[in-house]
Amino acid sequence: MIKKIPGETWKPLMFPGWKLLRKKYGLSSTGRVASYYEHINTDGKLLKGSVTTGYKTLNLHRPGNNGTLYLHREIARMFVKKKSSKQKFVIHLNHNKTDNSVKNLKWVSLDDMILHQQKSPAKVAYKKIQSSRPVGLKLTAAQVKSIKKILSSNNRQLTIKKLADKYGVSEMTMHRIKSGENWGRV
Repeated sequence: MIKKIPGETWKPLMFPGWKLLRKKYGLSSTGRVASYYEHINTDGKLLKGSVTTGYKTLNLHRPGNNGTLYLHREIARMFVKKKSSKQKFVIHLNHNKTDNSVKNLKWVSLDDMILHQQKSPAKVAYKKIQSSRPVGLKLTAAQVKSIKKILSSNNRQLTIKKLADKYGVSEMTMHRIKSGENWGRV
C-alpha cells in the first residue's frame, strides 16, 4: 500500500507491450512510480527505478521490446500539455534531473532546450573553471584577438582551414571562436 501525498494524482503507465506484463505500472504527478496488480492504493509498491545519465528510468523487460523508459518524458506525456508541435523535448526547470514532479517539467523546442542547458548551474560552473584555466590551452588571448580580427575582416584572404593550420587548431575551434562559443570573453 502506498501512502498518498496531498494533491498527488496517479495515472496508469501505458506503453507498447504493457498488457503482456504481470504487473501494471503507474506514475504520479509528484514524480513517483509504482507497480501494482489491481489498484495502486491497495496493492501498489513504490519503485526506485534506475538512473541513466542522471535521469530516473524504469527498465522493463517487455516481450519483444526490452527497453528503458525515461520517467520524466513519460510523466510529461501524461500530465503536461504541449503548446506547439515543435515541443519535442522535456526539461527540468530547476535543472535537477531526478525531480520529476509535474511543476518541474516543461515541453520545449530544441532551441529552448539548448538555451536552458546553457543556464544549468553545472554548465555555468564548468564555463567559469574553463575561462580561468591558465594552462593546457593551445591559444593565448592575444592569438584569439588576432584570429577574431582576421575572421571579422571583410577582405579576409585566409580560409578557416588555412587559419586553423596556421595556429595548430581544428577548423571546429575556429568556427567556435567565430561564433563566440569558445573564447567569448576575449
